[in-house]
Amino acid sequence: MKRVGVILILFLAFFGLADSAYLTENALSGTPLICDVQSLSGCNTVAASQYSRVFGIPLAEFGVLLYSVIFVLAALELVLFDRFLRRVLQVISAIGAAVSLYYTAIQVFVIDAFCIYCFASSVTAILIFIFATLIEPVRRRPLQVESSVSSQFPMPPKT
Repeated sequence: MKRVGVILILFLAFFGLADSAYLTENALSGTPLICDVQSLSGCNTVAASQYSRVFGIPLAEFGVLLYSVIFVLAALELVLFDRFLRRVLQVISAIGAAVSLYYTAIQVFVIDAFCIYCFASSVTAILIFIFATLIEPVRRRPLQVESSVSSQFPMPPKT
């Protein structure tokens, strides 16, 4: 089941990478986005907003970086089967999902425009996080407290 989850993450990361690359290419070239999906035509409003850049860098470039790293980590996980890689994948996907939710809220409540490409990226980031959590569930380890009293006086076996 873990391998299926990792393969799904690979496909989702590739989709997110393609989506972010399209947004990046349009942001850098200044061409308008093709965005007329059932009257959801706010893509260019969102892309032109002050929230579309962080430190002067188009936000979509960060998406390209995020999805590229996730893709590489998932590909390595298919080969190496490493728990540490799965944990790193979880952390990075959690950051991606949180940032995606934040910028979706900015679109809805601040900009008052909706970008279908940004929404697709948000859904992709959230799905990657869900699959990353499913391939390596986070479990709490019970605390192993060794008491000096219990080591000197062991408990009798239960009958």
